[in-house]
Amino acid sequence: MRKVTPDRSWPLHDVAALRAIEGAASSSLPPHTLMDRAGLATARLALAIAPHARTVWIACGPGNNGGDGFEAAMHLHRAGKHVVPTLCGARETLPQDAAISLAKCEAAGLAIAEMPPVQWDLCIDALLGIGSNRAPEGALAHTIARINSAEATVLAVDVPSGLGADTGHAALCVRAHHTATFLALKPGLFTAQGRDAAGQVWLDDLGIEASVVPIATLGGPPTRTGRLHASHKGSYGDVAVVGGAPGMPGAAVLAAQAALHAGAGRVYFAPLDADASRLVAGLPELMWRGPRLLPLQDLTIACGCGGGEAIGEVLETVVREARALVLDADALNLLAQRADGRELVLARGERPTVLTPHPLEAARLLGVATTEVQADRLRSARQLAGQFGCTVVLKGSGTVVAAPGRTPCINPTGNARLATGGTGDVLAGLLAARLAQGMPAFDAACAAVHEHGAVADQWPAHESFTAGGLARRLRA
Repeated sequence: MRKVTPDRSWPLHDVAALRAIEGAASSSLPPHTLMDRAGLATARLALAIAPHARTVWIACGPGNNGGDGFEAAMHLHRAGKHVVPTLCGARETLPQDAAISLAKCEAAGLAIAEMPPVQWDLCIDALLGIGSNRAPEGALAHTIARINSAEATVLAVDVPSGLGADTGHAALCVRAHHTATFLALKPGLFTAQGRDAAGQVWLDDLGIEASVVPIATLGGPPTRTGRLHASHKGSYGDVAVVGGAPGMPGAAVLAAQAALHAGAGRVYFAPLDADASRLVAGLPELMWRGPRLLPLQDLTIACGCGGGEAIGEVLETVVREARALVLDADALNLLAQRADGRELVLARGERPTVLTPHPLEAARLLGVATTEVQADRLRSARQLAGQFGCTVVLKGSGTVVAAPGRTPCINPTGNARLATGGTGDVLAGLLAARLAQGMPAFDAACAAVHEHGAVADQWPAHESFTAGGLARRLRA
């Protein structure tokens, strides 16, 4: 069992691939082998994360996930724990493997209880697993609510019950502290509601090698190369931030500050509000330019931060002429309003281009509801990348980076500290700096979102978190 951490990249597989992996493995192994291994692995992890737990409630469901729970119950009972297994469903309709595990559990001296214990120290959620494709109802919904109502540690088997393994979407799901997932990692554990539901994820491949192509990857940290001593500011690219309409100049300042601290060779501050130049008095490294005076063909542009409606005055020119481009915030909203917005971006061809929408902006670009974007974030990011022919960063819990012809990447870093004004502007400036330094668009996006989230993860608990502080903690 391996702890899944953000210090390396991990392949992610959808349910269809997992079924194929499981089917191929089952055809070459003795019957019941995978369930035996999954149950033992679950029990071992339970003993590791809750060694002092006395009463263990194992909530088993009507499918093979329940069979994993029965296997774990048997092992924990033999380890001396007071184990209370329950079955949410009819034993007569259990799949064959799960029925065998139930019989083994009872043969070991464990009776299936009709009700969970009054109190428990550890709950093992083995209700639904990856087979769930609709919102839990009836007894299942009641059991999930009972699990979530207690303060005891919760360990989910494979995925928290009710959580979409492919999407991370859930109407109702178990909120686990730990998840033991098997064969391969599922994308839904790391995006949308997945991170809140799954807690710490652990992987056991059950001795089976996943030989199918992953649907996505869980991103690892970017590879850093030191700056050469024999280099100069021109070696690290020029960034210009175009935004900051009247009343909203702070967003552009944050983006420019981020690009500066992320190591861009030169950073131009090009506000749409001429009076905004006073805001950069404490940042003498920034160079002020009017947006129409920028040599766009030579620059990486971060466009849209705090741009308001005023960004429309320069948007088309910036998109047509910028050497490399990050489109954020109001630039995206205005792009969505234009009948030719898609064609305008597509006309950039091979020049590096990155869109950085949050879910509402993504919904506007796709012409759908935000709920539809969030219901399948991987699909939404891929659709945007395909329609606009460029790299897309779909922000949110488990930010998704997609690009035509590339396997999407889900970012594992970041936390709720980032849910504050200005952090998206910081990301736009950081991403622009990475593009200016010569990274390909997809790689720059993956690197920027990982770095951005990692700074938030490492933030000292006693310090207040602000977007400005985040920008100042970036490094070249």
